Amino acid sequence: MIGAEAQEKARSAAGTKRVAVIGAGAGGVAAAKYMIAAGFEVTVFETGSHVGGLWVYENDNGRAQAYRRLSIISSRRYTRFADFDFDDQTPAFPTHWDMHRYIDAYARHFGVTDRIRFKTPVRSVEPAFVPGRQSPRWRLVLADGTSEDFDAVLVATGHLNEPRHIDEYVTKFAGEYLHSSRYRVADPFVAKRVCVAGIGNSGVDIASEICSVAERTVIVARSGAIIQPKVLFGIPYTDIGLALRKWWIPYRVRAKLLSWVVYTAHGDLTRLGIARPAAKTHPTLSESIVAHIEYNRITAKPGITAIDGHRITFADGSAEDFDVLIGATGYNVHLPFLAPDLVPIYGNRVDLYKRIFVPDWPGLCFIGMLNPISTLNRIFEGQSKLVARYISGEVALPAAAEMYADIQRRNQVNDATYVQSARHEMEEPDVGYLEELEQLIADGVVRARYGGRAPAWLRSARVRLAAQRLRDRRLRDRHSRRTPRRTAPRT
Repeated sequence: MIGAEAQEKARSAAGTKRVAVIGAGAGGVAAAKYMIAAGFEVTVFETGSHVGGLWVYENDNGRAQAYRRLSIISSRRYTRFADFDFDDQTPAFPTHWDMHRYIDAYARHFGVTDRIRFKTPVRSVEPAFVPGRQSPRWRLVLADGTSEDFDAVLVATGHLNEPRHIDEYVTKFAGEYLHSSRYRVADPFVAKRVCVAGIGNSGVDIASEICSVAERTVIVARSGAIIQPKVLFGIPYTDIGLALRKWWIPYRVRAKLLSWVVYTAHGDLTRLGIARPAAKTHPTLSESIVAHIEYNRITAKPGITAIDGHRITFADGSAEDFDVLIGATGYNVHLPFLAPDLVPIYGNRVDLYKRIFVPDWPGLCFIGMLNPISTLNRIFEGQSKLVARYISGEVALPAAAEMYADIQRRNQVNDATYVQSARHEMEEPDVGYLEELEQLIADGVVRARYGGRAPAWLRSARVRLAAQRLRDRRLRDRHSRRTPRRTAPRT
């Protein structure tokens, strides 16, 4: 303990804080970049041997999920980080190969790669209390049994951690069952009867590939779906949607415009056997699934009611025999290196303030523990900017009770808004979220300076300042779209 205390005093005297980032995917790399820029001593711990996380095809970190022909659903314009563009060989919708190359180039350009310890899994993260220090430091115990202490830990492993299996699919289906995370190519399914359970983005992509070689392909849309086109009028649909996601455009107006755009492309999907969702749902984008259903290459079914051997019975009363059942049933949050009393997980929900902070444990932060409609890289940047200023002490958070009240309010809104499913337990509407983080910075700076609630004259000035900052940021964004950016080098 004497040694730890001496190290803490020496580090405080030097003014350098140590920050650990767990995970070298897009979120971890972005977080590390901003922590380095803030002057912290940064170490990134990565289980595998590559930068890029889920975008690395056949990643050796044990969490490989990308199939060979995977392309992202958002356009490169809105997928890139603010200060680093894709190279000129990247198409409008980057593939996983493009994403891997891009994130690797980003990490090299901003000096993150040199801070990564590859093939170094983290076994546990524990608070380490040091005499004379009010908040704990954080001890990382590595797989080899060694440990290191840090002032802050950023968990950037994401929430697509552990494939979610439906017990009935595994135990009652007599044919071949696999989760969508194990799918790579369509070749093994030639001339087979395949049922894909799930109509999210992975489900529609896999069904669209398999139907070209399978004898029969059925896709199950249990809760219904809104299927959006990837390109409309020659414009990526995500660009249209994001252009309308402005704070001054009312939600009902925005939703009406977008529903009209989708109807223009696909018409009424109920005619194809795809029901309308009972509540708001995360959108599915596909350039081909509707056409495949129109041409009877794929049949849509409303849900599975029973499985008996190879025979699957659907909610419409029909039943068929299948050789393969693919569960495109999503993922469970799995954080084995964190004790449940540190960060409880309720179903598939992690209760974090602004999706980032653990109220009772200062210094333990999360990057990317949410499911936004917008592209994640923009979210990673906004979260990382806030966390960097928080760790530096420039921004102070509210009291724990206030943070818990905000978490409860957000959960109640989600429960009342979205389809009740594990997929939506951490859904975050991107309209306003980044602005919330900007406002938290403005409030937190005042809170750190005054040690509590600011006086009335400053609160009104702070509101004006926050509004001016938002206007300035929008002007910078418009200007940056007209000026060249640093780009990834061609390889």
